Amino acid sequence: MSHYQICVSGAASGETVKTAHDLAYRVGAAIARDHQTLITGATVGLPWYAAQGAKSEGGLSIGFSPAATYREHVHSYRLPTKEFDYINFTGMEYVGRDVHLVRSSDAVITVGGRMGSLHEFSTAIESNKVCAVLLGSGGLADFIPTLTTRIHTPHKADILFDTDPDRLVQQVIAVLNQKYADFREEIEDKGDWPKRNG
Repeated sequence: MSHYQICVSGAASGETVKTAHDLAYRVGAAIARDHQTLITGATVGLPWYAAQGAKSEGGLSIGFSPAATYREHVHSYRLPTKEFDYINFTGMEYVGRDVHLVRSSDAVITVGGRMGSLHEFSTAIESNKVCAVLLGSGGLADFIPTLTTRIHTPHKADILFDTDPDRLVQQVIAVLNQKYADFREEIEDKGDWPKRNG
């Protein structure tokens, strides 16, 4: 039973898709192996590789589409469907979709990334979400340490950084376990939360 919704944010196209697709795949796989739910922007590129990784481990993959309908998702936006167990058709185009995606997440992991990922990262920071960055994946991810040094960033000290996908996912889950400790204890007593190590 999965209980955290972990978003993987990353570039839909560009150089980091070529250089970091395996890293994104490994992040998605690590999320699924821990029985958490992967959520993405139901798009191509790095989020799509993360979704493939999650499905390779039998995990749950949910997409948040900018489109309003399945038809629009496929024909107008030309986005994938196969790797998703469910797609939320937001009808909010990309900018609105990003906000809905992040606000529906417990944590956001940035892999690579361009301006859209920056929007998701800044929304996550402002929303006090658990934020994690896969260093070495290029693009925005490798620029975030400089960005947060030069621009005042709320909760900067709480941003998680690592170069290893599996370690980073485990750090995210550990922080979420701590963040929701009181809630977990409350619903574990009712049998609504799976009792697991950690």
